Amino acid sequence: MSRLKILLKNLGPGLLFASMAIGTSHLVLSTKAGAQYGWLMVIPIILANVLKYPFFEFGVRYTNVTNKTLIEGYLNRGKGYLWFYALITLVSTFTILATLYVVTSGLFINLFKINNASVSWVALGLFVFISILLIIGKYKFLETSLKFVVTILFIALIVTTTLVILKGNVPADETFVPLPIFNEVGILFLIGLVGWMPTAVEASSWISLWTIEKFKMTHSKLSLQEAIQEFNVGYFLTGLLAIFFMVIGWMTLYGTNTEISGNAVAFSDQLIQMFTTHIGQWTYVFIAVAAFATMFSTCMTAHDALARVSLDIIGLLSPKAKTKATKIQFSLAIIVLSMINFVVITVFSGNMGQLVALATFVSFVLAPIIGYMNLKNVMSKDLPVAAQPGRGLRLLTYLGIVFLSFFAIYYCWMILF
Repeated sequence: MSRLKILLKNLGPGLLFASMAIGTSHLVLSTKAGAQYGWLMVIPIILANVLKYPFFEFGVRYTNVTNKTLIEGYLNRGKGYLWFYALITLVSTFTILATLYVVTSGLFINLFKINNASVSWVALGLFVFISILLIIGKYKFLETSLKFVVTILFIALIVTTTLVILKGNVPADETFVPLPIFNEVGILFLIGLVGWMPTAVEASSWISLWTIEKFKMTHSKLSLQEAIQEFNVGYFLTGLLAIFFMVIGWMTLYGTNTEISGNAVAFSDQLIQMFTTHIGQWTYVFIAVAAFATMFSTCMTAHDALARVSLDIIGLLSPKAKTKATKIQFSLAIIVLSMINFVVITVFSGNMGQLVALATFVSFVLAPIIGYMNLKNVMSKDLPVAAQPGRGLRLLTYLGIVFLSFFAIYYCWMILF
């Protein structure tokens, strides 16, 4: 079997990570970065992906060597670590899924011109559909289907980006003045871009849980080198597609003096319309498929991950510490998450911005701490010295912690003062 076939066969947690990460951070933030500030935004995108890499890689490393999740590792470091992570997960439970499903529902309505449908009822349909897929198909279906979805997304984005590059930059408006990056608005945008690129650091435990499911499905385990290689493929794909989205925004909107919407759904529709005007109506299907596939796959992976994380935390915090969730418990977790987030969408629709701001604040401010917790896990006695990260990766980790700490402190200062 060729190395490529082996790699494709081994694709799993890294692929799911890519599918989960390529959501609003890519479709909205990366595209908007190019649209508002031009090609220079490739620098923070690359920086964020490089400096956050160790935190996510440690999820694969720890689980591959110990056969335990990162969350179990937090408990091994002390129950305070686990309670801290549980608090973050609780905030995510009431915000992340609701936000993702709202954006995906809005995209669905815009792309398929269902103008008389409400976002909340389309979201309910998506909750039901995705819940059925996850409950019946479980991890195996998730992995198999995402190989198909991500392939479609990748092809659609390659076609889209190539067409944009061949057409060239949209003509700049004569009155166009570049937006300053280093003012309050620009810095806040940079913080958002870096904070969610490629995704929030707490998602490192999600990869860990998917790695455990991969073990169960295949009844075998990859070597540490193979597991990291598989993750690296997904991680590289995540960074590459972020650059693709940035290029699309830069070449179709930058310099046009177009007033860019602050609403994720409205902006996505705005981008698609600008793109078809720039290239041609016949290209609508490519960008539309890329946009919807991006958000649908993110909803599916985030829903699956939050169900697994919630069960893992509850199991570890319960007196009996039954960490192995049953199929019925997983199904119930999927349904309960759907119900909770549908209620959030229905009841708090007018305050979704505030809920997202809360999730953003928690993710940004606590990201360096979670990064440090992950480092503590992989440098503990749980791993033999040979399996612990080398000096270069540890150095990159400390740089990442400093980098995220700077943004977290500056973000708090801007919010509070």
